[in-house]
Amino acid sequence: MARTDFKSIGDYIAAQPAASRPILEQVRAAIRAALPEATEVISYQIAGYRTAAGVVAFFAGWKTHYSVYPVTESVREAFGDELAGYEFSKGTLKFPYDAPVPADLIGRLARAIADAAVAAKAARKKQ
Repeated sequence: MARTDFKSIGDYIAAQPAASRPILEQVRAAIRAALPEATEVISYQIAGYRTAAGVVAFFAGWKTHYSVYPVTESVREAFGDELAGYEFSKGTLKFPYDAPVPADLIGRLARAIADAAVAAKAARKKQ
């Protein structure tokens, strides 16, 4: 049975296969650098980042790839051709383990995802 009681992102990464751990640490570092105001959390049993707008960004390791979420249509459109060649599925952007980690891209995505969440929260408050 899969482990589902992670207490921290470090705990989450430590439970992943050894080959994926350094990659996930690079993803973690990219997101932390992009969202220095965020607190690391476990949400939905994956790695998340909480800001004043709530838990705004996530990443997770899977068998053949790692993912960053939520990549909304507006975020996807903002990045345009930079995301060409990557696989998408329901707000999830998938990165293969066998390619270099695009840390700069992941950091900019995390910032855009967080900014979109803040904007959405502000819009809801105005209603």
